[in-house]
Amino acid sequence: MAQWKGWRKALTVLAFIGPTLIGVLIFNIYPILFNTYISFTNRNRYHPNPDCSITLTSILEPTCWKVFEENRPTGLAEPFRIQEPLFANYSDLLGEFFSAPMLLNFLKIIVCFVPLIIAGQVNKSFGKRIERPLPTWVVTLGGILLALGLGYLLRFDLAVNQIAGSGDFFIVTFRSLLYVALCIPLFFIVGLALALLLNIPDLPGRTFFRVILIVPWAASTVAVMIALVWKFFFQEVGTINQLLAIIGITGKAWLQEPALAFGVCVFVNVWMSYPFFMVTILGALQSIPSELYEAAEVDGASWWQRLFGITLPLLRPAVIPVIVLSSITTFQMFGTVWALTGGGPSRGAGAPGATELVMVFAYKQVFQTSAYGRMGAFAVIMFIFLFGLTLYSLRLSRITKGAYE
Repeated sequence: MAQWKGWRKALTVLAFIGPTLIGVLIFNIYPILFNTYISFTNRNRYHPNPDCSITLTSILEPTCWKVFEENRPTGLAEPFRIQEPLFANYSDLLGEFFSAPMLLNFLKIIVCFVPLIIAGQVNKSFGKRIERPLPTWVVTLGGILLALGLGYLLRFDLAVNQIAGSGDFFIVTFRSLLYVALCIPLFFIVGLALALLLNIPDLPGRTFFRVILIVPWAASTVAVMIALVWKFFFQEVGTINQLLAIIGITGKAWLQEPALAFGVCVFVNVWMSYPFFMVTILGALQSIPSELYEAAEVDGASWWQRLFGITLPLLRPAVIPVIVLSSITTFQMFGTVWALTGGGPSRGAGAPGATELVMVFAYKQVFQTSAYGRMGAFAVIMFIFLFGLTLYSLRLSRITKGAYE
């Protein structure tokens, strides 16, 4: 009887979690396994249909399943097979990354970031003390200067260029990381500046300005449409160049020059995204007790001292999760960049365009060149890369800390 109750309990639990397990298997586990398998094949527009004689193919490929056998394409082209060598797609993307010179360059890059990591740890340990030996900004500035010095001695720029040129994966990944590194600080700076202005109690028309400044965030729900408007502004005969011509300045080919096109993408993304930071920071500012500022003012603290000593430290718990989430969103940016430049301007046949970020590169691999095997390998590498980054970001932001307490 006791045994029957045990089985009954297990069956009851399985009945509740069974649909979820089936959903996870179908919509998560299977796509990961199928994509991993495709990454080892030569599947492309010339080899679109599978070779169902291979056991693994017949298991993972839906068109090889008996239920779809009547609809399976046959005789259209040579079926795709496992690559020879097995990691051909991966080596094509990564290039010579695992060679000794490239690994040495990668080590140089890591060493250049060590002072910043040490400065962060020192500031963290100082934060636990009431009396700090050194201000936070002094430690941070020292870490930045030391990192710049190491970068100059170890030729940081040369190491980055050599790694970036070793394969398409590093080109689009470094470009995407640069895009994030430029956008996120600008999001924060613009959002902080506007939030500080809107937090002034006697600011005339404060409600009006709050509504106007949040409009770009509301408009970002139709990001592609807004990006097309900005594309019109930045065309050679667009609004920006016409306004510059009125004051006697010759306009640039904003979307045809690599650096300018990249800058335009950053500018438009900042315009669309700063309200998210502004609203978050404004809410956090209003939660800071005014007594702290009054006490600091009595002690003779300047505006900058109050900003760095009170405002920014107390904003950190609210801003860090926003930075993490915005970094992930910005890294996966597609619609805005695609509408503005389409990944261009071109940098030569077979090379990723000047604004070809991760998602744009992935889109082109699938829908323009039909390089499914290569795209599968790119997705596997990116999954591993983002999985590690996500784990680090969760530790940094402590978003899930409360779930385990």
